[in-house]
Amino acid sequence: MPPPDRMLTTLRRAIDYVAATPGRRGHLVHLQNCAEVMVVGDLHGHVPNFRAALEKAALAANPGRHLVVQELVHGPFKYPDGTDKSHQLVDLFAALKCQFPDRVHYLPGNHEMAQWKGRKVGKGTDDLNAQFSLGVRAAYGSAAVDIYRAYTDLFTALPLALRTPNRVFITHTLVPGKQLDNFDPASLEAEEYAPQEYEPGGLVYGILWGRDVSAATAVAFLDKVDADLSVTGHIANDAGYHVPNDRQLIVECSESPGGYVLFPTDRPLTHAELVACVGTI
Repeated sequence: MPPPDRMLTTLRRAIDYVAATPGRRGHLVHLQNCAEVMVVGDLHGHVPNFRAALEKAALAANPGRHLVVQELVHGPFKYPDGTDKSHQLVDLFAALKCQFPDRVHYLPGNHEMAQWKGRKVGKGTDDLNAQFSLGVRAAYGSAAVDIYRAYTDLFTALPLALRTPNRVFITHTLVPGKQLDNFDPASLEAEEYAPQEYEPGGLVYGILWGRDVSAATAVAFLDKVDADLSVTGHIANDAGYHVPNDRQLIVECSESPGGYVLFPTDRPLTHAELVACVGTI
């Protein structure tokens, strides 16, 4: 582990870079100077998959390529005392954001929201929020309180959506169909959200927790945000990716095979062309 004081400095720099990402408007980022995007599915603490994805992204050799990672926290990887190691992926993201501030992006998922808002989420008998907090303490000892606060500040600052130049909209999931009548896409450009937006029926809750992957919802959501295609995560699949309808692609990377999609953004894409860009690690 890096020394706590150095890690805290890196996290604070990363938060500043997230807020200053070119093309950012509130919690929506219009990707700038972008010829390609690699979107990696939910990672849930899987450091080997993160490193493999980073190798495939080859950002230093591809200056027009952007990398999007999502849902890094809460996973099966443990310290010897049984606590959660997934905060290590947040640390790695922070370092990577400082290295490529304009081209590396982190989309939070429902697990990040659960952690920073204290909404209990469990797996079996485990309290994942508590295990994450205890893992931070196991790693950083007396500095854990400050490190944890920096994590929650980062989660709050992260964008909820990314838009590519060729009209692909990237989110953790889709706002459910039953909420779409009340969904104003301009709300994605808000700097802050009222507490009710984090509750069931609210914007942030819907775009992080929704599981409606019907064709009708994908079409209606994309019409609302004025985009053609959707790339999301959130829903696990043994193949590492899933094609639920003809407007949406889901990628998932918490196990093997782990799914990602690397697609051009400098020309229009059909759904079939987007799906053909899927790879696994």
